Amino acid sequence: MADIQIIPISHASIVLKIGDVVVYNDPVGGVEAYTGQAPADIILISDIHGDHLEPETVEKLATQETVIVVPQAVKDQLPERLPGTVVVLANGQTSTQKGVIIHAIPMYNIPELPDAFHPKGRGNGYVLESDGKKVYLAGDTSNIPEMAELENIDIAFIPMNLPYTMDIQEAADAVLSFKPTVVHPYHYRGQDGFADIEEFKKLVNERDPSITVDILDFYPEEK
Repeated sequence: MADIQIIPISHASIVLKIGDVVVYNDPVGGVEAYTGQAPADIILISDIHGDHLEPETVEKLATQETVIVVPQAVKDQLPERLPGTVVVLANGQTSTQKGVIIHAIPMYNIPELPDAFHPKGRGNGYVLESDGKKVYLAGDTSNIPEMAELENIDIAFIPMNLPYTMDIQEAADAVLSFKPTVVHPYHYRGQDGFADIEEFKKLVNERDPSITVDILDFYPEEK
């Protein structure tokens, strides 16, 4: 089994070390936010909003060996020339990079309204699979039917910030629909401050105490 190390950076930005492979998820905050981190083998970008995509940061963090995995809407906003290789995945597509299987999962708001913050098909959640372990990065999403179809997820990252994604009750329902081994709340700062992640943990464990809710500090500078 691949060892997985999680380093929260801020909000949706995470460094994952999956065995020997270093994955940056939605890197924003400038290169200084990644001081001391190993260079990225893979960069995942979920959507076009500024808390997920900073083209200038991606350009500076990528090396010639980096694979940058994005939906088409993100590709359209990246510089024409970037270090490394850009791989475009649409919802439902899969690519294997650096030995990691990357599945692009839908992420969108319900109800599907014309003015939704996140329309279906524009952005990607991701499931990363390596050496028998699966990590799910949900992206900005509601409790969508596709989430209930996920199987054997070892680690999940679930957003909970209104009005952009879910409240804690919907997020708990989402987690209970596919029952990951471990879930980390992330992306939990909204217009009215932080979501009540301790209450989220309670809501999950009252209904399924076998799920580990592990609360990481994504906002050390905002307390």
